[in-house]
Amino acid sequence: MKKNVLITDLDNTLFDWFGVWYASNFAMIERICSISGVNKETILSEMKSIHQKHGTAEYAFLLESLPSLQKLYGEPENIKEVMNDAIYAFRKARKHHLKLYDTVEDTLKKLKEIGVYIVAYTESKSYYTSYRIKKLGLDNYIDVLYSPPDHELPDSEGTHTKFEFSQMDHKFTPDGEFKPNPTLLLDIIKDIGSTPSNCIYVGDSEMKDMDMAQQAGVSDVFAKYGTAHFSGNTSDYDLLRAVTHWTNEDVQREIKIKEQSHNNPPNYTINAFEEILTLFSFQKFTSKLS
Repeated sequence: MKKNVLITDLDNTLFDWFGVWYASNFAMIERICSISGVNKETILSEMKSIHQKHGTAEYAFLLESLPSLQKLYGEPENIKEVMNDAIYAFRKARKHHLKLYDTVEDTLKKLKEIGVYIVAYTESKSYYTSYRIKKLGLDNYIDVLYSPPDHELPDSEGTHTKFEFSQMDHKFTPDGEFKPNPTLLLDIIKDIGSTPSNCIYVGDSEMKDMDMAQQAGVSDVFAKYGTAHFSGNTSDYDLLRAVTHWTNEDVQREIKIKEQSHNNPPNYTINAFEEILTLFSFQKFTSKLS
């Protein structure tokens, strides 16, 4: 099967998002409690409220927004100074765990050498998505990233949250549009000047990624390796659940997605990213827009 476009999810498909999130947030929360003396339950509750307000479990200005820390230390600059060790713990853990899955970079490099057009499509918001892409060097391989716009940024921080990419374009998906949305996927394919038959879609969610690709007529590839963190990790997930940005409305939306899922098995399943090279014959991309 000849293909010339790779559309890929990012989190838990190209790298272990959950592992990075858990390690960095666990380290930070432990230090926050140790430094401030505020109990963990209070910090977690405040984190959850802030995450829900901004619609993400990765709010970039979390510490300055915690009411307990505001009460103790006042202005944002004071909070950041006092919490320097907590910030360092977060960044140290993030740096240690933020790595591409095995074979991802070599595979992307081979596809770029062929001339395949590489699209990243994620539901994670712009700031931390951009940060991870830059740190992992993915902007050397990805031609265009589609992500939601960022959460609201403090006026004083807006100029410090922009990233310069080596060759990647960055476009935003419509506000309030979520996976699985075959229409949005088809819009992305049309936007780059391709057709569904020329594309493959790789993702780690059968219910969202695979169902969406199938309904759009795109060859779906299930990244089974990206689900490994679900096994034996219940205590780690307790932290994510405790501070989740999901509202009751979000939960109901997920229930509806599950009810409406077509429950078709993936057409292709891989245990390492490089296996896509054996499933399809890739060729150079030529946009229909040119």
